[in-house]
Order: sequence, then C-alpha cells, then structure tokens
Amino acid sequence: MSMSREQLARVRINPDRLWRDLHETCEWGKGERWGPGETDIGMSRLALSDADKSARDWFVATTKSLGCKVKIDAMGNIFAIRPGRKDGPPTYAGSHMDTQPTGGRYDAGILGVHAGIEALKTMNDHNIETEYSTGVINWTNEEGARFPQSMISSGVWAGAVTLEKAYSLAEVGAGTATQRSELERIGYLGSLEASYKVNPLGAHFELHIEQGPILESSDRKIGAVEGVQAYRWYTITVRGRDCHTGTTDFRNRSDAMLTAAKLILHSHNKAAELGCLASTGILSLKPGSTNTVPGFVQFSLDMRSKEDQKLIDLENALRSDFAQIAAGDEIDSINKVGTKGRGCSVQWVMDTDSPATKFHEDCIECVEASAKDMLGVSAESKIQRMTSGAGHDSVYTSRRAPTAMIFVPCRDGVSHNPSEYCSPEDCANGAQVLLGAMLHYDRLRAGKGA
Repeated sequence: MSMSREQLARVRINPDRLWRDLHETCEWGKGERWGPGETDIGMSRLALSDADKSARDWFVATTKSLGCKVKIDAMGNIFAIRPGRKDGPPTYAGSHMDTQPTGGRYDAGILGVHAGIEALKTMNDHNIETEYSTGVINWTNEEGARFPQSMISSGVWAGAVTLEKAYSLAEVGAGTATQRSELERIGYLGSLEASYKVNPLGAHFELHIEQGPILESSDRKIGAVEGVQAYRWYTITVRGRDCHTGTTDFRNRSDAMLTAAKLILHSHNKAAELGCLASTGILSLKPGSTNTVPGFVQFSLDMRSKEDQKLIDLENALRSDFAQIAAGDEIDSINKVGTKGRGCSVQWVMDTDSPATKFHEDCIECVEASAKDMLGVSAESKIQRMTSGAGHDSVYTSRRAPTAMIFVPCRDGVSHNPSEYCSPEDCANGAQVLLGAMLHYDRLRAGKGA
C-alpha cells in the first residue's frame, strides 16, 4: 500500500530479527574467540572462500524468499531487487560480507548487508509499495584482505578498475588462486556485465559501524557521513644484496630489511608531521634465513588524508626521503647512528588511488531526516555529520550514483579486530535510519520524476 510521509516515519524494523539473522550467518567463517559470550567470536570470512560462498548462498536464498529478483555480475556482485511501481534504477542499500582475517561481526559490511535485508523484510511486513524498486547489494572483496585491492569489485562496476586487472589479482601469501578462478570455483562468476552502464543504481546507502571513537565519546547515535578521506596504497620494494651475517661487516652490507624498517618508521614520522596517516600491514622478505642478511623486502604502504593535496605532499616527501635514506643519507635523524652500508634501491608501485570523496547532499539529508524521525526531540544532539577515515564501496558508487553512508557507534572505536562490538540498540538504530533514508529518497525521486 501507499503510505503518507507521517505513516512512513512510524514504520519500525524488527530489532530481534536483525540481531538473530546477523549472528546466525556468522557461523560461516568463525574467527578468534575474544570473550566468554556465545557471540564473542570474531570473523575470518575472506573473499570468495568457502565461508563466503555459504554467506552468499544465504543472501541469494533469503532475498529471493522476499520476492526479490537476484542478479549476479561478472565480479560476483549480487543485486537483490524488490519491485517498485515505476521503471528506473533501484534505490539500494549496499555493503559486503567478506571480512579481514582477524575481523569482527559488525565491520566488514556484515551489519550493512543485514540491515538492508531487514529493511526489505520490514517493507514486506507493512505491505509498503515504493515508487521505484529498492534492493540490497553484496559487493565482492571490499576488504582487499585476500586479494589485495580494496573495493575492487565496486571499482570495476564504476569503471575505475579494469575487469582484466580484477580477474588477475592473486591472493596474498603462497596461494595461486586469482579472483577469477575463485569466482568460478564457488559458482559466482555471473554473466551480467560488471558496469554502471548496463546495471545502474538509482542511489546507494551504506550502513557501517564508525570504526572510530567519535560517536561513542560524544554520546551521538547517528553519523551522517558526508564523504571519505583520500588514500593511496603502494607496494614498496627494497633491493639490497644477500650476504652472510657472520662474515660481512656492516660497511659492506646492503641490508634490505634494515632499510625497510627505517623507511616504515620514517613514513610514520612524516605522516604525523604533515597531518596525515600511514601504516604498513604486509611485509615479506627473501631469502628468509636466520644467518643471511636479506637482499629483498616488500612492504605495503597505506597513506591517508582528508585532503588530496596533503596526501600528494606526503607522497612527494616520502619518495625523495626514501631514496636518500636507502642510500644511507641522514634524514630526520634516520641513519644518524649505526654504520653506513652500501645502500639499497627503492621502487614504488601504486596498488590503489582513491581521492577524497564527497557524498550527495540529497542522500545525506535523507539520512538526517530518517534519524530525526527515529530520535524525535533529541535528534539535534544525537546526529553528527562526519568524514569517514576508511574506504568503502560507497566511494565508487558515489562516482556513478547519488550516495551517502550512515555510521553507528562501536565500542571503543575498535574495528578490524575480533572484539569489535556494536550493541543491539545501535545495530537497530542504524537499520532503522537506513530503512527511513531509502524511503525518504524514494519519495524525493518520485517528486522529481527521476
């Protein structure tokens, strides 16, 4: 049935159902236990693993049972569509179900996907007819943990990453699997072209735990996310020369590991100086023998800033400084002590370039309107506009469709950790705002005839 603006504002999700569904699906890909409770277990559901297949199978079966049409594209992105009255691209809730190797039950996009499904269930419960179709998306490999490029499948959809590059991306470690081979293996290599041109979105709303402490520390309930900070990922290769630890003095070594350690330390110091962030999460070396000085090291470098120019300034500074540090020059007290060796070479390869993202004002306002519907008189003091420090699939969808995100508090701001936690109340609040934002936007679209 068609509902008035006031009636829609009173529609409520089922918090108990959302909580139950979320934790039941976390049986697939259990990770580390961090506490005594039944659900005090983290997640390790890597993209395109058997556990991911089980979660995908559940997603498809559940959304089909709700009357959705399900489409799977060439990157394994799954689109579940609930029909509306008018033709036009659907208004989606989107996120992902793959996790970090030592992740939790709320980050990844687990909460976001489940909240989207709960929104569709609630629409069915109340026989709500939307003007345009609505739906839920499960994006493939958002985390970039197993196949090391984050948001790669939404990137292919947006035309920012080539299908060939995405297919050939190999898993980290000693494995030989590629994204294409694993899509084929688990049966999710879809026939639909992964492209915004053939499969457009009317809008994209994404719910996520904040992954930071701001909402919790300020006693806010909802973050209306205005955009995402810029970040770049690099693989840094340091080449020196293997040599015997006991027979080669310091002056005659080209120690790639020692050099890499200095570069990583300097990246932290320089990022702090310029108001940016930097981290290294992957490091590998050769030959890997106790009594051999390594001649080859690779490490990841993740650099972030709210401003594109600051990120460029950081990169330019590090490129110059890395070369000098590797040559043995003293930069900001690096190489001040110890013995100068023969030096190493440094090579940079860009893996990901994600400029600062600004979300669509109409979508942001729909998030705020929905939060006000839920919070009532206390709304003004409980809603905060925010910038996301982490990348999300919404970065790429925003390039091709109106997009916004919703943040809810997480305990101590912890994420990418087994112990991350979002309370039942905050999970429900986020799902409620997501539902309302989708319905508000549907009415906005209908009013504009678009």
